[in-house]
Amino acid sequence: MLSDIEISRQATLRPIKHIANKLGLEPSELSSFGESKAKVHLSVLKRLDDNLEGKLVIVTAVTPTPFGEGKTVTSIGLTQGLNAIGKRATACIRQPSMGPVFGIKGGAAGGGLAQVVPMEELNLHLTGDIHAVSSAHNLAAAAIDACLFHESRLSREDYIEQAGSEPLNISAKQILWRRVVDHNERSLRNISVGFGDNNGPIHDSGFDITAASEIMAILALSRDLKDMRQRIAKLILALDVRGKPITAEDIGVAGAMTVILSQAIEPTLMQTLTGDPCLIHAGPFANIAHGNSSIIADRIALKLSEFVVTEGGFGSDMGFEKFCNIKVRESGKAPDAAVVVVTLKALKANSGLTSQLDINEEDMLRLQAGFANLRWHINNVSQYGVPVVVAINRFPTDTESEISWLKSAVSDTSAFGCEISEAFAKGAKGAEALAKMVADATDQVSEFKFLYPLEASIEAKLLTIAESGYGAKGIKLSDEAKRQLVQIKTMGLDGLAICVAKTPLSISHDPKVKGIPADFELPITQFKINAGAGFITALVGKVMTMPGLGIKPGYLNIDINEQDEIVGLA
Repeated sequence: MLSDIEISRQATLRPIKHIANKLGLEPSELSSFGESKAKVHLSVLKRLDDNLEGKLVIVTAVTPTPFGEGKTVTSIGLTQGLNAIGKRATACIRQPSMGPVFGIKGGAAGGGLAQVVPMEELNLHLTGDIHAVSSAHNLAAAAIDACLFHESRLSREDYIEQAGSEPLNISAKQILWRRVVDHNERSLRNISVGFGDNNGPIHDSGFDITAASEIMAILALSRDLKDMRQRIAKLILALDVRGKPITAEDIGVAGAMTVILSQAIEPTLMQTLTGDPCLIHAGPFANIAHGNSSIIADRIALKLSEFVVTEGGFGSDMGFEKFCNIKVRESGKAPDAAVVVVTLKALKANSGLTSQLDINEEDMLRLQAGFANLRWHINNVSQYGVPVVVAINRFPTDTESEISWLKSAVSDTSAFGCEISEAFAKGAKGAEALAKMVADATDQVSEFKFLYPLEASIEAKLLTIAESGYGAKGIKLSDEAKRQLVQIKTMGLDGLAICVAKTPLSISHDPKVKGIPADFELPITQFKINAGAGFITALVGKVMTMPGLGIKPGYLNIDINEQDEIVGLA
């Protein structure tokens, strides 16, 4: 079979205006970026205000493994399959970060015959939204340091005379706003700035990856430009010498930051290999952020489609949990069904058992042991009151006996049903059976419920996520987390939602623990206030908000060939 980029390059693309017309957009509601992609103006939401909304399907998965589970392949394949059986369906996915693209994970366009095209355009820059997020974020960092510098060199009277406002009395030891870059760069995790004459005061800082920026979360959770402006105003950049929050509005930079994002707030329209519409917008990671594409893209798609297929990052304990407890609270739109993607290889890898057999070979012992992980994820999704469909992302090495056993095992769970997906190899045709089952699942009565009430204390919300969301026996706060918790309560922000940042490689905080972890406490190391996004991030274990490059990063394979074509992009 051809590589993903070869398949993408050989595809016959429809002009993006034709895809827009198929979706129901008018020419005046687009800004084209060549023939293959276009920005969708937010004015469309006013025109569509009276339209009924379609059904929303969220795709999640079992605990990730190095072999890949195929959530995006399934999301795109399901969209293609729904259209093939006569349903009007649109996919809504996140924009890939160049950190994973050049690091270890690769791109995020799907793959095989179930991908968004052109895949190299999706995976590299797209329409520049992530760069805009980086620019807006770093403007705030520059602004807070500039204020600190001028306050440190001037008396109060001189500051008032020159600035025309009172000094904010910024504490150099309480600068909370770090910088961001859209690459994996471990050497920038912790830095000091302000060295040299007329550059200080010297203080600690650092870099996060852009996907972890609160600006990225705001982009994904805003309902319109006005809402974005109000959220950016609430960003807490630093504390003053008395411990009082200093916001982007206090600094006077909120308006300029919003202007930088005034085009980034518009989702980008692209197409699948079968010419079905796909809206790409925002790119928060699910391990260190809330892990879902934008509310705006969903709203546009829901007003124009019978079905909208979106996905939450990593397993159901990660992006799906945050979709339900963060995104649904902001959007007001609960999912009508959920798809849990699984592969035989993923279950074998999650079994925790060692074997002399290659993971591609039939191994009923490991498969049966690993099924506990799938059962856990089915139950985890079911507790939100959402119908669950299990999608077996089939590989050529899967045997009939293994598939038969797995389907039978799923039939004894709370899942609505189980179907094989062969979208990677067969495209829309390989996902038609799955599409029919998902459509049937959305006809069921959904009794969606949140995992916790916002009015509960932060400790209670964390305990609920730890116990009901991960199976832990409790939580344990570090001394720093305890201090930060007091600070959050003093600010009156304890009514916000919780976004847990942890490893995606285990249901627990320990990536080495496979299967169904038990009898563990969830260690909370730090809290981070995201007042504009509307949640508190709880950092768990050794999770980091700036990834590092491995010893064999993906960029080693990426180049330009003699025909000036990109090669090696996965």
